[in-house]
Amino acid sequence: VQGPEKYQDDRQSSPCDISGSTVKLRSYENIFCCYNANVNTPHVPFLQLSINAFDYNCHVDLIKLLQQEGKLHRLRKARQKMSELFPLTEEIWLDWLKDEIRLTEDESDREKVYELFERAVKDYVCPEIWLEYVQYSIGGMGAQGGIERVRSIFERALTAVGLHMTKGASIWEAYREFEILLNAQLERIHTLFRRQLAVPLMDMEGTYAEYADWADDGVPETVTHQYRRALQQLEKCKPVEEALLVSEPPKLAEYQAYIDFEMKEGDPARVQIIFERALAENCLVPDLWFKYTTYLDRQLKIKDLVLSAHERAVRNCPWTMGLWKSYLLALERHGADHQTVTDVFEKALNAGFIQATDYVEIWQSNLGYLRRRVDFKWSRELDELRAAFARSLDYLKQDVEERFSESGDLSCTIMQVWARIEALHCKNMQKARELWDSIMTKGNAKYANMWLEYYNLERSYGDAAHCRKALHRAVQCTSDYPEHVCDVLLNFERVEGSLEDWDAAVQKTETKLNRVNEQRVAEKEALLTRQEEEKAEHRRKAKADKKAQKKSQKANRTGDKRKAEDEYEEEWGEDEELPSKRLRGEEGFGSTATEELMETESGLFGRRAPPPRKSEPPGFHKNQQGLSEAPRQPQDMSKEQRKDEDSVFVSNLAFNLEDPEGKLRTFFQGCGTVQQVRPVFTVKGAFRGYCYVQFEDRLAVAEALKLDRQEVDGRPIYVSPCVDKNKNPDFKVFKYKTAVEQHKIFISGLPYSCTKETLEDLCKQHGTVKAIRLITNRSGKPKGLAYVEYENEAQASQAVLKMDGTMLENFTLSVAISNPPSRKMEDKAAPSRILGAAMMRQPQGARGKGRTQISLLPRSLYRQSDPDAKAENGTISAPHATVTDGSLSNEDFARMLLKK
Repeated sequence: VQGPEKYQDDRQSSPCDISGSTVKLRSYENIFCCYNANVNTPHVPFLQLSINAFDYNCHVDLIKLLQQEGKLHRLRKARQKMSELFPLTEEIWLDWLKDEIRLTEDESDREKVYELFERAVKDYVCPEIWLEYVQYSIGGMGAQGGIERVRSIFERALTAVGLHMTKGASIWEAYREFEILLNAQLERIHTLFRRQLAVPLMDMEGTYAEYADWADDGVPETVTHQYRRALQQLEKCKPVEEALLVSEPPKLAEYQAYIDFEMKEGDPARVQIIFERALAENCLVPDLWFKYTTYLDRQLKIKDLVLSAHERAVRNCPWTMGLWKSYLLALERHGADHQTVTDVFEKALNAGFIQATDYVEIWQSNLGYLRRRVDFKWSRELDELRAAFARSLDYLKQDVEERFSESGDLSCTIMQVWARIEALHCKNMQKARELWDSIMTKGNAKYANMWLEYYNLERSYGDAAHCRKALHRAVQCTSDYPEHVCDVLLNFERVEGSLEDWDAAVQKTETKLNRVNEQRVAEKEALLTRQEEEKAEHRRKAKADKKAQKKSQKANRTGDKRKAEDEYEEEWGEDEELPSKRLRGEEGFGSTATEELMETESGLFGRRAPPPRKSEPPGFHKNQQGLSEAPRQPQDMSKEQRKDEDSVFVSNLAFNLEDPEGKLRTFFQGCGTVQQVRPVFTVKGAFRGYCYVQFEDRLAVAEALKLDRQEVDGRPIYVSPCVDKNKNPDFKVFKYKTAVEQHKIFISGLPYSCTKETLEDLCKQHGTVKAIRLITNRSGKPKGLAYVEYENEAQASQAVLKMDGTMLENFTLSVAISNPPSRKMEDKAAPSRILGAAMMRQPQGARGKGRTQISLLPRSLYRQSDPDAKAENGTISAPHATVTDGSLSNEDFARMLLKK
C-alpha cells in the first residue's frame, strides 16, 4: 500500500506526534541505553525509532525483541508508545492483555486491566478480545457489583459482535453458561435462547436442538417462528459467507460484495458488523473507511458510534485528507466543543498528506467551521477567524512550499473567500481590495475570470469608481480572453459612465484588441513557418530514406530475386506466400502491395483481409500428362452476380488442402445455401490458402462469421466480412480490444499442453470466469499465452495477486492485467518490397542499366525507337534509342564530331 509508505517516508523529514505535540526523539532513550552495552542484542529498531517514531514495522520489531528478552516493564512502555500512534492488531492486543493479566496482584491492578480492555475493544471489533474481556470479568465478579458488571460487559459484547455470523455464537454460549453457573432465574436463560435463535448464525440448528432439550415445555411457537425467519436469512447470507471462508486475506473483493448485499437487505446492525469485519482485515484501505463513515453519517447518526468510527479511520489512514475532513464535519455536526475540533485539526496538519492541495482543502474545511461559529457582532470570534486566515496563508507559503515547491492554492481560493467575508459580513471593502491586490500579484492578473470575480465583488459591495478601475486594469493585463473583458467594460460604461468615460473605454479597448490581433497574426505566421520547416525536414528525410532504400535494392536482379524467393519458400514452406508474388499480382482474384497482418493483444494471428478485386488472371496446373493447363475453377459467375454483402472471406487454409471447394461447402452448409465457393490459385496452379464463399441469403453471412477460428483439417480458419479494399482501404477485421481491460488478465508462460478446462479450473478459484482465449499460431498450435475475462475488476486484481509467479506443470506463470500495446497496422517490410519491385520494373537502357544513368555514346548515334513518348507514373519516359545499323569508321566518327 503506497499510502502508509509515503506517510512514513514524509515523516522522516519532520517527525511530529499526530496528537499535535512535537515528538521527542529521546523518548526511547530509557530503553535504548540499556542495550548499548549488550553487543549480542540487535538494536536496529531502537536506532530507527529514534530517527522516525512513525515507522510501524520498527514498533512491531521492537515489541517482538522485548518479548524475547522478557523485559515486561520496557515491553509495556513500547506497547504504550505504539498504541498512542497506531491502532494495534488483535494479536498484539491479546499478547499485551495476557501479559498484564499475569501481573495482576490487587484490585487496583485489575482496574488498569479493565481500562486496557476498554482501549482494545475500541480499535477493532474482535470477538476474541471481547471473549477474553468477559472471561476476565467473570474472575472478578466476587467484588461488589461484580455480577452486574459482568452482565453489562456481556451485553456490550453481544451488541458489538453478537451478529458476527461465524464467531458470534461463542459470546452467546458463554453468556448462557455464565447464567447457568449462577443458577439464575430460568427466565433469563429462556430469554438468551430466544434472543440468540432470532439471529442468523452458523450452526444455529444445534442451538435450536439444545433449547428443545433444555426446555421442559418445548420450544414456544413464537420462538420457532423467529428461528425459521433467521434460518431463511442465514440461507441468503451463506453464498457470500462461504465466499469469505474459501478466499484468502485480505478478501477485499469478497467483503465488498458482502457489504453491498447487506446494504440492500437494509438491516443497519448487520451492515455495521460486516463493515467492522472487513476493516479488521483491510484497515489500510481509505475507500473502505470512506464508505463506512459515510453510511454512519447518513443512516445511523449515533454520536458515539459515528465519532468513534471517524477517529479510528484517521488513526489507520492518517495520510488521507478526505477522512480528516469528514471527521471535522462530523464533530461539528454532533456539537463537539471548540477545543476538540481544534485539536483534531492540529492533528490533521501533522498527519503528513501526500500532496499540497490536501493542505489547502483541510484549511478550507477548518476556516469554514470557524466562519460558521462567528457572531459578527462580537469581535473576539471575528479576530480568531482573521487570525486563522492569516495563519493559513503563512502555513501554505512556508511549510507547504518548502515541502512540495508549491503552495497548492494557485488560484488563491482561501484569499478569495476571506475577501468575500470581509465585504459581505464585515463591510470592510478596503481589506477586501487589499486581498485582491495580493491575489493579482501572485500571477493571476493574466486571467480574465479572476478580474471578473473581483469586478463582481466591487459591483456587489463597492462603488462604480472602483468597478471602472478594476475593468481598466483587467483590459490592460488579461491575456487569455481579452475580448470578453473589453465587452464587460463597454457594457459597464453604457450603463454607468459619462461620454468621456465611454470614449476612454472605446479607445482603451481598441488599442488592446489591435495589439492582441497583431500578436496573434505574428504567432500564426510563426506557427506556419515552423510547420513548413517541419514539412521540409520531413520531405528531406523521406527523400534520403528513399534514396538509401533504392541504393540497397540496386543489386537485386531478376535471377537473384528468384533465388531469394526459392530460399524464402524453403524456409517457411506453405505457411507464407511470397511478398514478390503479391507485388506481381499472382493472386486468383487480385493483388495487393502489402498484406495486412492482424495482431491479437499479444502474439500474432495472421488474418488476411480480402484483397482488392481487380481482375482474375487464369492460373495453371499440371495435368496427368505433365502438361500445363488451366486450374480447376469454380462455376463461372459474372462480376455483376458477385455480391460482397452475401459473401465471406476465408483465409489461413492449408496450402495443400485437397478439394477446398467441396470441403468449404460442407463446412458452411449449416449456415445457409452456398451459392459459390471461389478458391484462389497461383499461375502455377497452387492453392493460395484463401477463398471467397458466396451465399444465396444475406442472413447466412452472420451465421458464417460465427464459425471464425473453427478448425478445417486441424487448422483454424479465419472467416471475415468480404469487403472490397479498393473502396474501403481503412477496413479492419480485428475484433479484439487494444485498450486496458481491468476485468481481464493476460497469462504467459503456460505449458503448451494446457487446455481451456485446465486453465478454467485454475482461474475460477479467484472469481467468476466469463471467457478464456488460448492464443495459437496460424497452424493452431498453442503459444503458451491466454486471456481470461472475469466478472469484475476486483476479481481480476485478486487473480493477479494470487496467480502471478505460481507453477503449473513445472512452468512459472506470469499474470498481469490486460494492457496490450497500441496497434500499428503497418508492414515494415512493405517499403523495401515496393521499392524493390519498382526498381525491377525500371526500363533497361542500351547497356542494361537504368535509364537514369548517363550513357557516353553520342546522341547522334541514337535513333528514336518510339516517336511518341509515353507517360509512366506521372512523368514522361525518355525515348528509347538504338544504335544505327550501318557500320561506321573512325573517319565517320570524326566527321560527325567536327560537323563536317
